[in-house]
Amino acid sequence: MVATEFADGVLRLTLARPEKRNALSDGLIAAIGATFAEWSTREDVSLAVLTGSGDKAFASGGDLKELDALRGEAEARAFAARTRSAFDHIRRFPVPVLAILNGDALGGGAELAMACDQRLALAHARIGFLQAKLNIATAWGGGTDLFTLVGPSRAVRILATARIFSAIEAERLGLVDAVAPTGEQGAEFVASYIGEMTQRPQVMRAIKSLAIMHRFGGSAEERASREGARFAAAWVHDDHWAAVAKTAFGRR
Repeated sequence: MVATEFADGVLRLTLARPEKRNALSDGLIAAIGATFAEWSTREDVSLAVLTGSGDKAFASGGDLKELDALRGEAEARAFAARTRSAFDHIRRFPVPVLAILNGDALGGGAELAMACDQRLALAHARIGFLQAKLNIATAWGGGTDLFTLVGPSRAVRILATARIFSAIEAERLGLVDAVAPTGEQGAEFVASYIGEMTQRPQVMRAIKSLAIMHRFGGSAEERASREGARFAAAWVHDDHWAAVAKTAFGRR
């Protein structure tokens, strides 16, 4: 259900349910968590890219056929906890995770996008938290992520209205970080965006370490210790000294 490809430090994961608009079934959710958990031990990954198959949907939300069977409160709580745990593998992945919204990210699909560290939208993509239209709330951590990302006032409005935003509107609101142009230029834009983040794996791991601390909390002492430890590890790494050797300072 999750196709993977790895090259040049970039792990590409693709949700593979195009016939269901990549709806987040229990099986697909488990596969997402398991795939990120499996790759989290690899030291040669500098960036993960998550997208959906096809050009219609990144993820169209929870699988409504499955969700219709959840009638008890205990079942609903268990499903929410299980899914949030799967998405936490993205939030805690050791390098940044970039979501490429190849189409609609709706409901639970928007929550999946929020679990990633950055979001790049193709020009035709849309994003919307539709939960309120079903008289439910976010459950998989996406609401909490949204409040952190855009601030309380804007997050309340986004969740309450359950509006679907175009890629340009989403960028203006801070829901996505960039919008790729249409046509061939779009593919070049995406490749360049990814390329700028994959040349320094030790740096990317240090950055994600700080992102995890910011998202999940930690004392000032813990944050300082984590940042210092990551700096020291990067300093003694061969990649650092290779970079120094290429500078004017290193050539003296």
